[in-house]
Amino acid sequence: MKAVIFDMDGVIIDSEPLHFKLEVELLEELGGKITKEEHKSFVGTTDYHMWNTFKEKFNLKPSVEEMVEMKKKRFLENIDKVQLIDNFKEFMLTLYGEGYPMALASSNNKKAVNAIVKKFSLDKYLKFFISGEEVNKGKPDPEIFLTVAKKMKIEPSYCLVIEDAKNGVKAAKTAGMKCIGLQSPNSGNQDLSEADLVINNFKELDLNIIKNLF
Repeated sequence: MKAVIFDMDGVIIDSEPLHFKLEVELLEELGGKITKEEHKSFVGTTDYHMWNTFKEKFNLKPSVEEMVEMKKKRFLENIDKVQLIDNFKEFMLTLYGEGYPMALASSNNKKAVNAIVKKFSLDKYLKFFISGEEVNKGKPDPEIFLTVAKKMKIEPSYCLVIEDAKNGVKAAKTAGMKCIGLQSPNSGNQDLSEADLVINNFKELDLNIIKNLF
């Protein structure tokens, strides 16, 4: 292992309940309605993909771009409600202490990523950040992870990805990377079976466990 790449929502921050609340509220205001089960399938994908699906399904009036902006604005207005995932910081500090380069690769938009990085001072420890707006294809396509590996100048096979969503795990494995699935209760009952290891909490990880995956 030469580098670790973290997803953001559901891995670094416990934000999925907030996303769900804001997306359901906005969708209902615009004339659509989905269940929690239906919403689960969008965890880990881009805002654009989700709102494009909703627009077609419910024949919504605003453009996809307008709806993405509305959701983005509401998320940033509520960012004070977002906290770090339990024991993430301790795990990150362990990796940092060992000198492993770390990155964040999120399907979320650039403004949200920057706001979270600033709120929790992540730029002290993570050196590379990439959002869903900086790639052409969202997860489960591997583009976002391959782009990060290229930025880091590290071969994909030496990278470890930590993901909480089925789409993210699929993207990591398609990129040729090792992947740990974090079974985050707020991300819905995601199928993480493609991951090399599935955990319920960062407390379950230490460097020996991770190195044994490679």
